[in-house]
Amino acid sequence: MALLKKCVAEFIGTFVLVLFGCGTAVALGCAGNQINAAYFMTALAFGLVIVAMAYSIGNISGCHINPAVSIAVLCSGKMTIKEFLAYICSQFIGGIAGGAMLLGLFGKDSGLGTNGVYDSNIWLTLLIEIILTFVFVIAIMGVTSKTENGSVAGIVIGLTLTLVHIFGIHFTGTSVNPARSFGPAIFAGGEAFTNVWIFIVAPLVGGVLAALVYKLLAGCEEAAPAAAEAEKKPAASVSKPSQKPGSKKKR
Repeated sequence: MALLKKCVAEFIGTFVLVLFGCGTAVALGCAGNQINAAYFMTALAFGLVIVAMAYSIGNISGCHINPAVSIAVLCSGKMTIKEFLAYICSQFIGGIAGGAMLLGLFGKDSGLGTNGVYDSNIWLTLLIEIILTFVFVIAIMGVTSKTENGSVAGIVIGLTLTLVHIFGIHFTGTSVNPARSFGPAIFAGGEAFTNVWIFIVAPLVGGVLAALVYKLLAGCEEAAPAAAEAEKKPAASVSKPSQKPGSKKKR
């Protein structure tokens, strides 16, 4: 029952992300080659959705709403394979539901906020998405690693997503989330659906890299104070056994 509640939360969160994030891009006519108000409002919309969802469903499921985040958590050993599979299924279904809603509101010709290959270069597009996802996920790993950051974690994560969108919309439309890309792409069809594999593979690779790098860095950080503390402790002295009262030394 607990896992079911988490899955429902992940479905809702991903649905809202696709509807409001991609929906804002479509409604305002955001285009990557035009730096205008629509560009920045779209980036802000994605970030604000994360903030809203983090403080509403974060205490239920952790508010991953992104397979790239879930795979990073899996690599960190903080969730089981069963939970991971349940999470990503819920996220993809939420993305599809969001895409269906966009189709009903704006029609197929609107593009539905899908992602695109940059400069017809698949390898460059993969690299850009891996970097964007790496930055986003490693920020999540860092801010959620300490319980005292709980009150600000949602804001930090939302601002980080806004940041990667401000940079990445120009290149790919910014995915960093396989479920966010897959949902609209299956309804848009054509080139968007043909190339959607890029925006599934790259974020997953970026998420795994972020988890591994953060684990390495955090391990080094924990080891350094422990080593310093060990150096401060004096070597244990060997004490001689005390002679019993009344006993005489043998000559």
